[in-house]
Amino acid sequence: MITELPPGPARFVDREPEQREVLGALARHSDADRPLCVVLNGLGGIGKTELAFQLGRTLLRGDPGYQVLYVDLDELRDAGALDAMDALGHLLDTLDSAEALRAHSYQARCKQYWRLTRNRRLVLIIDNARFGTEVTPLLPASGTAVVLVTSQGPLPDLDDAAAVDLPLSLLGPQDALELLRSVSSDPRLAAEPEAVRGLVRLCSGLPEALRVAGRWVNRHRLRPLDRLVREFGAGLEEQEMSARERSWDMAYGSLGPAAAHLYRLLADLPGPTLTVESSTALLGQGEDAAVDALEELHNAGLLNVRGERFPLPVPLRAHALRWARREADSADRAQARGRILRWFLRQAQRADLFAAGERMTFAPPVPPLPGAPDVTLADPRETDDKEEIRRRRAQAARWLHAERHALFACVDLAGAPEFGLEAAALAEPLWTHFLDHPHHARAIRAFRAGRDAALRTGNLALLLRMRCQLARPLWEQDRFDEAAEELAQAEAAAALLGEEKEEQRLKASLAEFQGRLHAARGQWEEAAGRYSVALQVHQRIENPYGVMLQTYQLGTAAAGMGRTQEAAGLLSRAHEMARELGRERMTARTGFALAGVLRSLDRKQEAAELYQAALDSARARESEHDRLRILEALAALAAETGDTESAARHREAARSIREQNGLEED
Repeated sequence: MITELPPGPARFVDREPEQREVLGALARHSDADRPLCVVLNGLGGIGKTELAFQLGRTLLRGDPGYQVLYVDLDELRDAGALDAMDALGHLLDTLDSAEALRAHSYQARCKQYWRLTRNRRLVLIIDNARFGTEVTPLLPASGTAVVLVTSQGPLPDLDDAAAVDLPLSLLGPQDALELLRSVSSDPRLAAEPEAVRGLVRLCSGLPEALRVAGRWVNRHRLRPLDRLVREFGAGLEEQEMSARERSWDMAYGSLGPAAAHLYRLLADLPGPTLTVESSTALLGQGEDAAVDALEELHNAGLLNVRGERFPLPVPLRAHALRWARREADSADRAQARGRILRWFLRQAQRADLFAAGERMTFAPPVPPLPGAPDVTLADPRETDDKEEIRRRRAQAARWLHAERHALFACVDLAGAPEFGLEAAALAEPLWTHFLDHPHHARAIRAFRAGRDAALRTGNLALLLRMRCQLARPLWEQDRFDEAAEELAQAEAAAALLGEEKEEQRLKASLAEFQGRLHAARGQWEEAAGRYSVALQVHQRIENPYGVMLQTYQLGTAAAGMGRTQEAAGLLSRAHEMARELGRERMTARTGFALAGVLRSLDRKQEAAELYQAALDSARARESEHDRLRILEALAALAAETGDTESAARHREAARSIREQNGLEED
């Protein structure tokens, strides 16, 4: 059961009329195919998100059959814009849909999400929406679902979907006082009622401001309350500051030098979240100083330091930027940007090495940064235990995925004039991430930035690599001519390379990419020609893995041309080579391809054994994508041999995977 709700507050004040309105609307809701959609809108800091969580808890208590999902759209924004594909992917992740079975096109992904949410009892909380068009693709296809949207203002372009538009008002004086006392039990609140009323007035009924004020009172135990009120209100008339910014300014003013310094640097943090390690790299004063600063920011109400990653809301980042500009930190900020960029690049290179193993890369590795600890990732090369190797590789791949927003933001940051190859260096580990998480729009942008960085610096090998990386997501989006142009330009760069082994490997890689583009276009004869060129290079430089891979590619091309006997021989050799090299995934992949050819040659028993071995490997690797295609192949093979019981069993297992991942029936 999915329940993405944080612990409730110690005391939730007011909002009872709003809760009654939502519950009443739910009782009246009768559309069997469309969810009840509620838009909670109001000023920043007025308590929209906390009310949405409170409503989620109330609904869950009333009906434990609800599943509660949460998505913060601000955490998914890229340069201020939201990619609906990414938001849908986040929700599909939450619903346990396998990444490898994720649809690549927007319309197909929408349909997958609709199938997966149809008739489910869901409470979906969509935080920080800016436009109704951001919400519409995320609406579940279920009349028993409730969608709670938070927004700074109404969403008029959501009129057709929004059954309830609920603007939140500021807290009244009594409720505001009650909230302040729930945060602070300081005796001065009872002893100095006039000062308390002044503090409440200054907070303007904003729950967030009242919580910061309560922490301020708790922190300054010896100061008279009327002095605290004067400090809080100082200069407000001239600055015309909102109560929310006023409370943040008050909290900022209470910080020590290191915490204030870190807060200002958060304006330039890549990505929407930070960790202890990234905060340490950003601050540049060692881990102890960073931990102390984070705790101070948390206690001041400027950060929510819970879990492994701490969100940095967009308005808070803007406030940090205002203070950074006011303090004239331009040189220090520039140093911090360079430091955090190099730190993220180093971590991405380590995660790439651990997740994908040693492979052909051309960007120089970043050395450890003084005073900035590495992320804790275990090196798979330091153990012989297969399960432990698999676990460590998966851990590294998870880090790349968890920090993808920061890494893509780093690519944008690396486009500044003071940086050189960093964008191309980042694109290398993002290639590993792309293979597991094919987000085409972002990958194309990042690989294009990597190509441009390599072009600026004149690094031919890296330029060739970047053009190849860019070609694949282009052709997977049916942009064949653009992909072909990138590979043509890569070929021109390859002509300028020398005859060193790595340069020869790179030329062979280019030939393989050219072959795969031809294969994607159904041009099997041309594909085979390019695979043969790559094979000859790998044989000449004695690269066993390259020989195996190109033998496999030639086998698939032969099968595509209908030359089944030739395909069987090539794939059989590739399968044996993969097994000898200890490449588990390629052993399963070549075995699956060989089984398909043997099946067409009526060698069904051999095909069944290969399918079963590939299925066992897919289960061990927890690859739902491979499991699905192998189960469907086994079902078809069993039907061909008259084994109806096995065919039905395999079809049911495949149907279960499709249903769990919102896929259409094949």
